[in-house]
Amino acid sequence: MTTPEVASGWRELSVPESLDGARLDRAIVALLPELSRARARRAVDIGAVRVNGRRLAKGASVARGDVLRIDVSKVAETLPEPNPELPLRVLLETPAMLVVDKPAGQPTHPLRPGENDTLVNALLARYPELIPTEEAFIGHSAREPGVIHRLDTETSGAVIVARTAAAFEALRGALRDSQIDKRYLLVCAEEGLPDEGSIEFPLANHPKDQRRVYACVHPRDVMRYEPRPAVTQYKVLKRARSWALVEASAGKALRHQIRAHFAAIEHPLAGDELYGGPVIRALGRHALHASHVSWSGGGGIEPFSVDVPLPKEMASLLEES
Repeated sequence: MTTPEVASGWRELSVPESLDGARLDRAIVALLPELSRARARRAVDIGAVRVNGRRLAKGASVARGDVLRIDVSKVAETLPEPNPELPLRVLLETPAMLVVDKPAGQPTHPLRPGENDTLVNALLARYPELIPTEEAFIGHSAREPGVIHRLDTETSGAVIVARTAAAFEALRGALRDSQIDKRYLLVCAEEGLPDEGSIEFPLANHPKDQRRVYACVHPRDVMRYEPRPAVTQYKVLKRARSWALVEASAGKALRHQIRAHFAAIEHPLAGDELYGGPVIRALGRHALHASHVSWSGGGGIEPFSVDVPLPKEMASLLEES
């Protein structure tokens, strides 16, 4: 049962019997269908949700009669705006799609209301056909128009962007079916790392740290956390000093997949402090770069193949002194 708003932006709801035992984020979506699953998760992450007055993790369960208070205003969908002052490096441009080079340190899309220094803000300034409205947008959501796949803020490299709704559907389907070849370059400690391999630990939301994902190495973790399957294949391209330059591919690539997988085999990425990587102040980022995207084409999309050179700050780790 939904009660009237109890304060500006806040909604108060009671968990019905039908949602007894449901995950918190799923219960929120069921009770407030105007919120997407992503927005419900974000509301929990930023502390905009209270269950019986307490803050819980999004994977926690709710019970019949629990009282949920949600500050909907904190996760209201705001439309991104063009920012013509941002640079944009376009690697491939056709009437249907783009491949652009996202620099490390730039978010792919706005994460907070009013944020205007992201890749999406740069795209909107140059490609007005991507500008979303309240009624229509191209892509997964209005805040990431045209974007086929995201990169973490500190990950650099190739991002595929659709310029039309038809192109978005074709490219999204190709990505879902693992037809798009996406490869990454990373730098990690070389000692003990085999020349090639496959990392197949399933991934779940981290039970204690919402900034990270959790690689379920042990069977008991699989039973406990209900992870999603994830496979990362890799091969070492170069060994220099104490580092290895590694090419990795991850198909559909879950959130933080490559970072979490290499940390799980005790080879966290250089500079990736969140996953236990060595601190390298001169690097100023974690050493992960989306270096290649290609597809044989279809659905009105011509075949394409784009390579993005290794950034200088990553290459410098491998230079012999």
